[in-house]
Amino acid sequence: MDEQRSVTIPIGDAQLPADLTLPAQPVGVVLFAHGSGSSRHSPRNVAVARTLNGRGLGTVLADLLTPAEDEVDARTAELRFDIGLLASRLAGIVDWLAVERPAGDAPIGLFGASTGAAAALVAASSRADRVAAVVSRGGRPDLAGNALAQVRTPTLLLVGGLDEEVITLNERALAELGEVGELRVIPGATHLFEEPGTLEQVADQAGTWFTTHLGR
Repeated sequence: MDEQRSVTIPIGDAQLPADLTLPAQPVGVVLFAHGSGSSRHSPRNVAVARTLNGRGLGTVLADLLTPAEDEVDARTAELRFDIGLLASRLAGIVDWLAVERPAGDAPIGLFGASTGAAAALVAASSRADRVAAVVSRGGRPDLAGNALAQVRTPTLLLVGGLDEEVITLNERALAELGEVGELRVIPGATHLFEEPGTLEQVADQAGTWFTTHLGR
């Protein structure tokens, strides 16, 4: 049975709440970066995480803002788009996983949704020695800026077929990612993958990507 526990991860002056789910011998561990205005309780990310757990992957669902910062952001919406801050927090959690080793020496992957995908790509570019795979769901990789061209980690971009503007943004990002990137379009899906069966396709493709690139 999977081990489930809540932890508080110290990153600089911040204390970030996170939920860990770890199989007995995880083939890898996937850290989630949620999108703007969401949290570690995002039902979509929780659903994807459960599928990954079923594939033998550990998962870490973490809030990248402290409760106090979250209150400020609820009023101003300024921190949810601070990609530099979010990426630094994400990189800090990657370091925590590597040093504290709650999942042992299991390879680390990043799953980012919407703006969280940009933070995941920036973190991957700065932690190429520790991040072995990235998946973006309906992501805004364009917000990663110059870091995109520095990514050396296998990256899967998943976009809804009806999310035309985001498809265009991901096509441009793919050109910058080069050979480490792959773009797949989920037919009939809008930005939030609310249509029946579409989120399941995301979870299945993410699971295969992570087990392929994290499996030892």
